[in-house]
Amino acid sequence: MKIIALTDIHGHLDYLPQIAPQLASADLVLIAGDLTTFGGEAQAHRIVSSLEIHNPHILAVHGNCDRQAVEEYLHLGEIALDGRCVTVNGVAFAGIGGSLSGSGTTPNESPESEFASRLEELKSQIDRDRPLVFVSHQPPWGTKLDAVGADRHTGSKAIGDFILETQPICALSGHIHEAATTDTLRDTTLINPGPFAHGRYAYIEIEDNTVKTAQLRSL
Repeated sequence: MKIIALTDIHGHLDYLPQIAPQLASADLVLIAGDLTTFGGEAQAHRIVSSLEIHNPHILAVHGNCDRQAVEEYLHLGEIALDGRCVTVNGVAFAGIGGSLSGSGTTPNESPESEFASRLEELKSQIDRDRPLVFVSHQPPWGTKLDAVGADRHTGSKAIGDFILETQPICALSGHIHEAATTDTLRDTTLINPGPFAHGRYAYIEIEDNTVKTAQLRSL
Protein backbone atom coordinates (compact mmCIF):
# COMPACT_ATOMS: atom_id res chain seq x y z
CA MET A 1 0.00 0.00 0.00
CA LYS A 2 1.44 3.36 -1.10
CA ILE A 3 0.53 6.52 0.81
CA ILE A 4 1.31 10.19 0.22
CA ALA A 5 1.14 12.08 3.52
CA LEU A 6 0.58 15.84 3.70
CA THR A 7 0.15 18.23 6.58
CA ASP A 8 0.04 21.97 7.23
CA ILE A 9 -1.09 22.90 3.73
CA HIS A 10 -2.41 26.24 5.04
CA GLY A 11 -4.23 26.94 1.78
CA HIS A 12 -1.09 26.79 -0.37
CA LEU A 13 -1.07 24.41 -3.34
CA ASP A 14 1.93 25.86 -5.17
CA TYR A 15 3.75 22.52 -5.09
CA LEU A 16 0.77 20.40 -6.14
CA PRO A 17 1.73 20.11 -9.84
CA GLN A 18 5.14 18.74 -8.86
CA ILE A 19 3.70 15.83 -6.87
CA ALA A 20 0.71 15.15 -9.12
CA PRO A 21 2.20 11.92 -10.58
CA GLN A 22 3.00 10.63 -7.09
CA LEU A 23 -0.50 11.43 -5.88
CA ALA A 24 -2.01 9.61 -8.85
CA SER A 25 0.01 6.46 -8.21
CA ALA A 26 -0.75 6.32 -4.46
CA ASP A 27 -3.42 4.10 -2.95
CA LEU A 28 -4.31 6.79 -0.41
CA VAL A 29 -3.62 10.42 0.47
CA LEU A 30 -3.51 11.31 4.17
CA ILE A 31 -3.77 14.87 5.49
CA ALA A 32 -2.76 15.57 9.10
CA GLY A 33 -4.51 18.88 9.59
CA ASP A 34 -4.31 22.60 8.88
CA LEU A 35 -5.70 22.44 5.38
CA THR A 36 -6.38 26.18 5.78
CA THR A 37 -5.31 29.18 7.80
CA PHE A 38 -8.49 30.17 9.65
CA GLY A 39 -10.47 29.07 6.60
CA GLY A 40 -13.94 27.58 6.27
CA GLU A 41 -15.85 25.28 3.94
CA ALA A 42 -14.95 27.06 0.70
CA GLN A 43 -11.23 26.96 1.41
CA ALA A 44 -11.36 23.31 2.49
CA HIS A 45 -13.31 22.40 -0.63
CA ARG A 46 -10.70 24.10 -2.81
CA ILE A 47 -7.90 22.08 -1.21
CA VAL A 48 -9.71 18.74 -1.24
CA SER A 49 -11.12 19.08 -4.76
CA SER A 50 -7.70 20.06 -6.12
CA LEU A 51 -6.18 16.91 -4.61
CA GLU A 52 -9.10 14.76 -5.76
CA ILE A 53 -8.31 15.62 -9.38
CA HIS A 54 -5.21 13.46 -8.95
CA ASN A 55 -6.45 10.96 -6.37
CA PRO A 56 -10.01 10.58 -5.03
CA HIS A 57 -8.92 8.47 -2.06
CA ILE A 58 -8.34 11.00 0.72
CA LEU A 59 -8.61 10.79 4.51
CA ALA A 60 -7.92 13.77 6.76
CA VAL A 61 -8.11 15.31 10.20
CA HIS A 62 -8.58 19.02 10.81
CA GLY A 63 -5.90 21.15 12.45
CA ASN A 64 -5.96 23.94 15.00
CA CYS A 65 -5.99 26.57 12.24
CA ASP A 66 -9.05 25.02 10.57
CA ARG A 67 -12.39 26.44 11.64
CA GLN A 68 -15.29 24.20 12.66
CA ALA A 69 -16.73 24.53 9.16
CA VAL A 70 -13.66 22.68 7.82
CA GLU A 71 -14.22 19.89 10.34
CA GLU A 72 -17.87 19.67 9.31
CA TYR A 73 -16.98 19.65 5.61
CA LEU A 74 -14.59 16.73 6.08
CA HIS A 75 -17.21 14.76 8.01
CA LEU A 76 -19.98 15.43 5.48
CA GLY A 77 -17.71 14.27 2.67
CA GLU A 78 -16.75 11.15 4.65
CA ILE A 79 -13.13 12.26 4.41
CA ALA A 80 -12.72 12.91 8.12
CA LEU A 81 -10.76 10.54 10.34
CA ASP A 82 -11.43 12.58 13.46
CA GLY A 83 -13.02 10.20 15.97
CA ARG A 84 -13.42 7.52 13.31
CA CYS A 85 -11.78 4.28 12.24
CA VAL A 86 -11.85 3.42 8.51
CA THR A 87 -10.45 0.31 6.82
CA VAL A 88 -8.70 0.63 3.45
CA ASN A 89 -7.13 -2.38 1.75
CA GLY A 90 -7.04 -4.30 5.02
CA VAL A 91 -5.35 -1.48 6.96
CA ALA A 92 -7.24 0.44 9.67
CA PHE A 93 -6.93 4.24 9.78
CA ALA A 94 -8.02 6.27 12.81
CA GLY A 95 -7.46 9.84 13.88
CA ILE A 96 -8.07 12.89 16.00
CA GLY A 97 -8.04 16.53 14.90
CA GLY A 98 -7.20 19.86 16.45
CA SER A 99 -4.40 20.74 18.84
CA LEU A 100 -3.81 21.22 22.53
CA SER A 101 -4.84 24.50 24.09
CA GLY A 102 -1.96 26.89 23.69
CA SER A 103 -2.07 30.49 22.60
CA GLY A 104 -5.86 30.47 22.49
CA THR A 105 -5.70 32.40 19.22
CA THR A 106 -6.50 29.51 16.87
CA PRO A 107 -10.02 28.13 16.35
CA ASN A 108 -9.54 24.43 17.10
CA GLU A 109 -7.79 23.96 20.45
CA SER A 110 -8.74 21.52 23.23
CA PRO A 111 -7.39 20.69 26.70
CA GLU A 112 -5.48 17.47 27.29
CA SER A 113 -8.44 16.03 29.21
CA GLU A 114 -10.64 16.32 26.11
CA PHE A 115 -8.04 14.59 23.97
CA ALA A 116 -7.90 11.75 26.50
CA SER A 117 -11.70 11.39 26.54
CA ARG A 118 -12.04 11.41 22.75
CA LEU A 119 -9.20 8.93 22.31
CA GLU A 120 -10.79 6.60 24.86
CA GLU A 121 -13.95 6.57 22.73
CA LEU A 122 -11.89 5.97 19.59
CA LYS A 123 -10.30 2.84 21.07
CA SER A 124 -13.66 1.05 21.01
CA GLN A 125 -13.78 1.36 17.21
CA ILE A 126 -10.38 -0.16 16.54
CA ASP A 127 -10.06 -3.72 15.29
CA ARG A 128 -6.90 -4.94 17.03
CA ASP A 129 -6.55 -7.73 14.45
CA ARG A 130 -5.76 -5.23 11.69
CA PRO A 131 -2.63 -3.09 11.27
CA LEU A 132 -3.41 0.47 12.35
CA VAL A 133 -2.27 3.85 11.01
CA PHE A 134 -3.05 6.75 13.37
CA VAL A 135 -3.37 10.34 12.13
CA SER A 136 -3.37 13.41 14.39
CA HIS A 137 -2.50 17.05 13.93
CA GLN A 138 -0.98 17.27 17.41
CA PRO A 139 2.15 15.10 17.82
CA PRO A 140 2.73 12.78 20.78
CA TRP A 141 4.63 14.22 23.72
CA GLY A 142 8.32 13.57 24.35
CA THR A 143 9.39 12.69 20.80
CA LYS A 144 11.38 14.36 18.04
CA LEU A 145 8.08 15.36 16.44
CA ASP A 146 7.01 17.70 19.25
CA ALA A 147 10.41 19.22 20.04
CA VAL A 148 10.67 23.00 19.88
CA GLY A 149 14.29 23.80 20.50
CA ALA A 150 16.65 21.51 22.37
CA ASP A 151 14.67 20.84 25.53
CA ARG A 152 11.02 21.90 25.10
CA HIS A 153 8.29 19.43 24.19
CA THR A 154 4.83 20.59 23.14
CA GLY A 155 3.00 17.35 22.28
CA SER A 156 0.08 15.48 23.81
CA LYS A 157 0.63 12.91 26.53
CA ALA A 158 -2.84 11.49 25.80
CA ILE A 159 -1.84 10.84 22.19
CA GLY A 160 1.42 9.26 23.34
CA ASP A 161 -0.48 6.98 25.71
CA PHE A 162 -2.94 6.07 22.96
CA ILE A 163 -0.08 5.09 20.65
CA LEU A 164 1.62 3.01 23.33
CA GLU A 165 -1.63 1.17 24.07
CA THR A 166 -2.89 0.58 20.53
CA GLN A 167 0.55 0.20 18.88
CA PRO A 168 -0.20 1.47 15.37
CA ILE A 169 2.39 0.54 12.78
CA CYS A 170 2.59 4.23 11.87
CA ALA A 171 1.49 7.52 13.46
CA LEU A 172 1.35 10.63 11.29
CA SER A 173 1.18 14.15 12.70
CA GLY A 174 2.08 17.75 11.87
CA HIS A 175 1.56 21.08 13.68
CA ILE A 176 5.21 21.68 14.63
CA HIS A 177 6.56 23.01 11.34
CA GLU A 178 10.18 22.94 12.42
CA ALA A 179 10.00 19.30 13.57
CA ALA A 180 9.79 17.61 10.16
CA THR A 181 11.32 14.26 11.03
CA THR A 182 10.74 10.62 11.86
CA ASP A 183 11.02 8.85 15.19
CA THR A 184 9.74 5.73 16.93
CA LEU A 185 7.57 5.16 19.97
CA ARG A 186 8.10 1.57 20.97
CA ASP A 187 7.25 -0.26 17.71
CA THR A 188 5.39 2.62 16.06
CA THR A 189 7.00 4.65 13.28
CA LEU A 190 6.30 8.36 13.86
CA ILE A 191 6.25 10.78 10.92
CA ASN A 192 5.91 14.55 10.62
CA PRO A 193 6.28 15.28 6.88
CA GLY A 194 6.71 19.02 7.47
CA PRO A 195 4.46 21.68 5.96
CA PHE A 196 3.29 21.09 2.40
CA ALA A 197 3.00 24.88 2.21
CA HIS A 198 6.82 24.76 2.07
CA GLY A 199 7.01 21.78 -0.30
CA ARG A 200 7.39 19.07 2.34
CA TYR A 201 5.57 15.72 2.29
CA ALA A 202 6.13 12.04 3.03
CA TYR A 203 5.96 8.80 1.10
CA ILE A 204 4.90 5.75 3.13
CA GLU A 205 4.77 2.18 1.90
CA ILE A 206 3.08 -0.57 3.90
CA GLU A 207 3.80 -4.19 3.07
CA ASP A 208 2.97 -7.36 5.00
CA ASN A 209 1.35 -5.29 7.78
CA THR A 210 4.53 -3.31 8.46
CA VAL A 211 5.97 0.03 7.39
CA LYS A 212 8.43 -0.86 4.65
CA THR A 213 9.27 2.76 3.76
CA ALA A 214 8.82 6.08 5.58
CA GLN A 215 10.53 8.72 3.50
CA LEU A 216 10.48 12.48 4.01
CA ARG A 217 10.56 14.40 0.74
CA SER A 218 11.10 18.05 -0.11
CA LEU A 219 10.49 20.03 -3.29
